[in-house]
Amino acid sequence: MDYTKLGSTGLEVSRLCLGCMSFGNPDLGEREWALREDEARPIVKKALDAGINFFDTANIYSYGTSEEITGKLLWEMVPRHEIVLATKVNGKMRNGPNGGGQSRKAIMHEIDQSLKRLGTHYVDLYQIHRYDKTTPMEETLEALHDVVKAGKARYIGASSMFAWQFMKMLKIQEIHGWTRFVSMQNQVNLLYREEEREMLPLCRTEGIGVIPWSPLARGRLARQWQAETKRSNTDPGSTNFYKFAEKASRKIVKRVEKLADKRGVTMAQIAMAWHMHKPYITAPIVGATKPEHIDDAVAALDVALTDAEIARLEEPYTPVQPVAFT
Repeated sequence: MDYTKLGSTGLEVSRLCLGCMSFGNPDLGEREWALREDEARPIVKKALDAGINFFDTANIYSYGTSEEITGKLLWEMVPRHEIVLATKVNGKMRNGPNGGGQSRKAIMHEIDQSLKRLGTHYVDLYQIHRYDKTTPMEETLEALHDVVKAGKARYIGASSMFAWQFMKMLKIQEIHGWTRFVSMQNQVNLLYREEEREMLPLCRTEGIGVIPWSPLARGRLARQWQAETKRSNTDPGSTNFYKFAEKASRKIVKRVEKLADKRGVTMAQIAMAWHMHKPYITAPIVGATKPEHIDDAVAALDVALTDAEIARLEEPYTPVQPVAFT
């Protein structure tokens, strides 16, 4: 496993991050394809054995049960200090007022709830899960600063939003001397490259680490376009995020398939290798639902694509409407 710094910090993270959104209680209805504890255990073990030290979840994933499973399994297998643990705040966790969002009240309540579920006194990276347009930026940013100063988080990060929103937040942090965002978790993959226009250049300029979600486009880049899985049939994001420019996307998936056949590797390895050739990517978030998904991601670290191969994979791309900016 290779390791790198998260943005301009001194924090060392593996070049792959295990996304734990796939862990949880499927009976809650939030994610019907979620893996229970016993199903998730071999995936966490495989990740740790591969040298992955970076794990990401969120309070909203399966209504907190992802955090519960992630923490329980990790502390069964490894000491706390060896892990870089990330979680997120924003989603609606309960009905009624103040049940979600990024108000001071919500953040101060949810960090404590996340720590309790994760079974730890602190998280290494606490992230706002999208941009909350209903709360003043200053309120959110000061609350995050206070979370860090209270020792409940080591670093803070953000996720999918417009570049102008992120830059405005960074400037507010600078003006007030508050703890600065060190990472951006946004969607980047061969089927969705809109972040290359403004957000990714901004992150490079500002020394912000980039930890993309859905590097395989909800699995679409790991199999033939028409193939179906339990997740693709029950996860709205699998369709909604990629309903634009379908003709171009089908062509890209086909080129990934042909290159994988030529190289004698899997489609997932080709799609992940594309990330590893981008200087703005710190660690793609691998959403594994089977142990072999970890094998594919790790193997991708050694797949060296040529400039010509990268250009051919990228050539059919057609601009699409920005998604997941809620």
